[in-house]
Amino acid sequence: MAKLVTTEEEVMLADAARGFLDDAAPVSHLRGLRDSGQTQDAALWKSMAEMGWAGILVPEEAGGSDMGHAAASVLAGEMGKTLVSSPFIATAVIAATALRQASDTRATEALRQIASGNVTYALAVDESAKFNPEATQLEARREGNGFRLSGEKRFVVDGGNADRMLVLARTNDGLTLFDLPTDRQGITREAKAMIDNRDAALVNFDNVEANGEDVLGEVDDAMRVLKPALEAGQAALAAEMAGLAAGAFRMTVEYLKERKQFGIPIGAFQALQHRAAHLWCECEVTASAILNAGRALDQDPENASMAVSLAKARATETARLAVQEGVQMHGGIGMTDAFDMGFYMKRARVATEWLGDYGYHANIIAQARGF
Repeated sequence: MAKLVTTEEEVMLADAARGFLDDAAPVSHLRGLRDSGQTQDAALWKSMAEMGWAGILVPEEAGGSDMGHAAASVLAGEMGKTLVSSPFIATAVIAATALRQASDTRATEALRQIASGNVTYALAVDESAKFNPEATQLEARREGNGFRLSGEKRFVVDGGNADRMLVLARTNDGLTLFDLPTDRQGITREAKAMIDNRDAALVNFDNVEANGEDVLGEVDDAMRVLKPALEAGQAALAAEMAGLAAGAFRMTVEYLKERKQFGIPIGAFQALQHRAAHLWCECEVTASAILNAGRALDQDPENASMAVSLAKARATETARLAVQEGVQMHGGIGMTDAFDMGFYMKRARVATEWLGDYGYHANIIAQARGF
């Protein structure tokens, strides 16, 4: 069983991350990006890469630190506390994990580019309103020694900014994963800022040419490469949502201490104390689920599915509770754009849907337990 205690190295990583992000990417940084019409800060990502964050899951021989999934979740959690907008999950977690499943020189060079911060990735999987990779219909039709891709992908997070995309397509006898540059002829992207100010693109593939070198893994066997990558991304996203909940909780508690009614801080009212205590308990339990998922991915990745889905499901509900309680306990100010709580609520809503919502992950847990 995974040991649910943070290591000294993880504590140091969290402290270093918090020190950097409080200065370089507070919530006001996200507000500034939104107000200027931007969804990401390239200079911020470059700084993260220089600190080694882009290579957190990249092998040392490819220029990374290879610290593992629990460490990646530590970083994601700290980013969640101040709503940092970056390509960390799509690039440093999902793409890096997928590329690690291939052992060829091309994959190694791609990992090296990720670790250096020179290349970013997006994941093109979704085609409908809900996450369901197995239902992929984008067609990869055989043509000579290569393929022609035709179809559409929706909700491609970071798709408007990314240099490359991992594209899931249906081939003759299954699903195949392609690693394509976003400027490949026939690919068109319609990028829009979501309510949380991250970018997501609608991507159209019009007879896009792909060859054997573009295939990541084996033809008709995409899930061997993609499943570990998706689970890594789900665990990191759960950690970000847990960090989001912690950030919203901290903001709410500070307000309860400062806001006065009848001459005393409202935090002295027992009803509000009970609600805050309940939220704190939920955050702590979810933090354990996050740590368990990271440990499972590091120690027994073949059997980590239930731990990862438990983490994502719990993080979804905890983040929802944290932002709802935050808005309510702040009263009228909690509903205004001038106050930051709304940013937490919007991010929680988008993160709920990405990589599988509560129902998707609850179903995985139920099936794993024989229901």
